[in-house]
Amino acid sequence: MANSKRQLFLKRRLRVRNKLRRVNAGRLRLSVHRSNKNISVQLIDDVAGVTLASASTLEKALGVVGKNNIEAATKVGTAIAERAKKAGVEEAYFDRGGFLFHGKVKAVADAAREAGLKI
Repeated sequence: MANSKRQLFLKRRLRVRNKLRRVNAGRLRLSVHRSNKNISVQLIDDVAGVTLASASTLEKALGVVGKNNIEAATKVGTAIAERAKKAGVEEAYFDRGGFLFHGKVKAVADAAREAGLKI
């Protein structure tokens, strides 16, 4: 029986996350979630189990409420880098989850790198 798209996504997400955890032990995780209408990013400390910073297109301050395009993803990436610096974080590893590193997900990573976050 063929796997559904959701099952394939979940398998891919676990495969990516487990590989990243082995390689980047002790570093913070920059996790991305993309839906059809929004994109959100969290800076997570897995050891302590806390979120240090987050940014999303749902925030009115970014001016891209309800948008899910590359321009909005770039603003979210820049915002998360600024908030990470404010929290004292200079480097993290990029957890794309089950999403392909292309388009909006790539735009978030590139904008965070340009804003000074080492990914």
